[in-house]
Amino acid sequence: MRLQTKYFGEIECEEEDELHFPEGLFGFEEEKAFYLLPFEGSEGALLCFQSAVTPSLAFVAMDPFSLDPGYAPVLSRGELEALEAGKSEELGFYALCVVRDPVGDSTVNLRCPVAINGRTRRAMQVILGEGDYHMHHLLSGFGQKEGEALC
Repeated sequence: MRLQTKYFGEIECEEEDELHFPEGLFGFEEEKAFYLLPFEGSEGALLCFQSAVTPSLAFVAMDPFSLDPGYAPVLSRGELEALEAGKSEELGFYALCVVRDPVGDSTVNLRCPVAINGRTRRAMQVILGEGDYHMHHLLSGFGQKEGEALC
């Protein structure tokens, strides 16, 4: 199917790649379907949650493990059941990013990641109760390999 996107123009997507958010994203509860699209050259560390319905609605996301290899989100039993998962380690996690200029002033939300069950394509944004994670971690606060772009 053809999908009009905010950052990539019109692209071809497979319907089976659509992610289903039964509760939507925080503040966008009516948006139930998204595609997770990688930005070219990011090697999967920088992605976009593109609404399947609203072309202008897209969220920049990052692989939180690329920022903090010790990142260890733990979901509640109810969240795991909603995602049809037995444990948090079975899920993929993505942190939403607010991109600013300069890029070092951009922030990433490690407290409220998007959790995805790749097997069922069910996804939800969660609020972590454990860990020292915040909603506005500065990207400039994370280590960076020389020549590597953060966002």
